[in-house]
Amino acid sequence: MDVIHLHPKEIREHVTPLLVLPVYEENGSGFPSIPDELTHEVERAFLKEDIKAKMGESLLIYLKSGVGPKRILFVGLGEKSLLDSELLRRFGGHAIRGAESLGVSSLTIYPGCLESEVAEESYQAIVEGAVLAEWHYNEMKTDLKKSKDEILQSLEMLAGEEIVAEAKAGIEAGKIIGEAANFARTLQSRPGNIATPTHLAKEASKMACQYGLKVTVMGPTEIKENDMQALLAVSRGSSEEPRFIILEHAGGDSNDSPLVLVGKGLTFDSGGISIKPSGGMEDMIFDMSGGASVIATLQGVAALGIQKNVVGLIPCSENLINGAAMKPGDIIGSREGKTIEVINTDAEGRLILADALSYAQSFKPAAIVDCATLTGAVIIALGHNAAAVLGTDEDLVKELEIAGRRSGERCWPLPLWDEYRQQLESEVADLSNIGGRPAGTITAACFLKEFVSDYKWAHLDIAGTAYGEGKLSYQRKGALGFPTRLLIEWVRSRAE
Repeated sequence: MDVIHLHPKEIREHVTPLLVLPVYEENGSGFPSIPDELTHEVERAFLKEDIKAKMGESLLIYLKSGVGPKRILFVGLGEKSLLDSELLRRFGGHAIRGAESLGVSSLTIYPGCLESEVAEESYQAIVEGAVLAEWHYNEMKTDLKKSKDEILQSLEMLAGEEIVAEAKAGIEAGKIIGEAANFARTLQSRPGNIATPTHLAKEASKMACQYGLKVTVMGPTEIKENDMQALLAVSRGSSEEPRFIILEHAGGDSNDSPLVLVGKGLTFDSGGISIKPSGGMEDMIFDMSGGASVIATLQGVAALGIQKNVVGLIPCSENLINGAAMKPGDIIGSREGKTIEVINTDAEGRLILADALSYAQSFKPAAIVDCATLTGAVIIALGHNAAAVLGTDEDLVKELEIAGRRSGERCWPLPLWDEYRQQLESEVADLSNIGGRPAGTITAACFLKEFVSDYKWAHLDIAGTAYGEGKLSYQRKGALGFPTRLLIEWVRSRAE
């Protein structure tokens, strides 16, 4: 979808099948304000009761003339004093949904007069929401009911002359970030028989070539040479070979310590011998969401040209069952040298992450952030509205929390006290891979903490936010791309 920036003085002559304008709630009611040059073109009168301007409420009107906009869609944004980037992101999503319902192939959005201080951020959020809303996964459909003419092909943004530079920068950033998140969603959505560890490595390599990243892919031999015993133990139950993907963006000074992002790339999780219930197991194609997000984040970071060194590490495997599969009661090794008693084979994500986090230390990073669909317990704690964030450095955790608010991908801190580590004690190994039902999200993070040494580290448990029903205007049911936008925002903040 193309994004074009235009000047608002052309609005009267600007040909578009749909012009989308915001409406704000004032004194308990909202009244659409039609640009002066279009007031005489309104097909019918409307009353204040027609739209209350609450968030997402809309009103469609038609214009008389065949020149200029054919329709205006007013979208409520609530009280103007409460306006933020997330509401503008949803505004962009509602604009796309309006265009889809009308079957138009293009639309124009004019957010109204904006101060230059907020213009770039505002235009970024609107375009981001629009790009996210436009995405849909249909690669596997053989009979697409929509013809090419009915699919949205272009989005035009209007801006005042005084904020042209800011709007242009915001539009470009919004498009890049939205497309990065959509890339993650596409990877997430591919079925397990397609999106194997090998496939994920090929897609990461193709992206790296396109965006100028350095890429290294380890197969079983290299993984063994790097002593990643935990990753190999998880992969034993599958005929699909594991992969360890390394992506490097050299945006900063060669002597600068990089930011290292680690994403769980479990391309399908049956639970292993501790098998999951059959109901809903098809959703376990999403267990590689953290890995997809890290791959997509590196795409976004490179496309934005962020002047920071960033490394992405994605350990990839399946967790299936055969005669060689890891068993409850097994004791396995790890790259860090610690032994692990396997109590539950369905707690495999933390095992492949353990070796990746240990490998991350070789980069002498400024900070390590991992993201993973790790525990069902996080859904009990926080539902589907926020990820959990835990870490060894309070400032790093706070940075991620702020980046989450700015990006609309929120996270909330949980404690990482030493008392929780006691639940991982093992009589026969250095630690167990689970700590029982109480505080499952926290004990999982305690396990990961064992593999980061003294480096600044934070963990995002995205099990409740990586995929879902898609209730927001810019989402669809299924893959949500979380936390691609959060991670890009965090890296950008580190570069400022």
